Amino acid sequence: MSSSSHYFTAQPSAAHRPGLVRVVLPDLYLELATDSGVFSPGRLDPGTRLLLQEAPAPPESGDILDLGCGYGPIACVLAARAPGATVWAVDVNERALELCAANAATAGLSNVRCVTPDSPEVPQRLAGIWSNPPVRVGKGPLHDMLRRWLARLAPEAAATLVMGRNLGADSLHAWLEKEEGWSVTRLSARSGYRLLLVSRPENPERMGVTPDV
Repeated sequence: MSSSSHYFTAQPSAAHRPGLVRVVLPDLYLELATDSGVFSPGRLDPGTRLLLQEAPAPPESGDILDLGCGYGPIACVLAARAPGATVWAVDVNERALELCAANAATAGLSNVRCVTPDSPEVPQRLAGIWSNPPVRVGKGPLHDMLRRWLARLAPEAAATLVMGRNLGADSLHAWLEKEEGWSVTRLSARSGYRLLLVSRPENPERMGVTPDV
């Protein structure tokens, strides 16, 4: 597949191939429209499923982020579980954003906002981040993306990330903790995936920053 047709480009070149993915969880059932040119259009990705099954519950209110939302499984589940919160579904892929918005509307989830990463609408302080990040953009761009968004976490907020072990989950864990100064806890490891909880350390000097007052 050429780079122009990757799911992390703004306008995928892949011909449209509409599909449907059913998200079946103990507390939710959603039918989500998919298409070619977006991440995992044929099924709910196992990493995403692990996150949806075992991640901490979203806060009841505030602004929360689905980073790299794709067609919207994480954003829609967060929105259904926390109807009082605003879910910002962020992606560079315009086809994915259209699908996510349509899926949220079909499910009656009016608290989902689908925007590009550079949108000024996204608040500077976030009450939480959930993400199956686009690892295949490359280590440098992935690190830059995580630095940017993790910095917007409110002091007591955390990010929940899922990644495949064979795609560098353990090295990402080490980078976040040892080089970036975050506190990282492995919440779960299943089927080759790692579920990581990323939060600010108790001692802010580890990050070289002054705590918010």
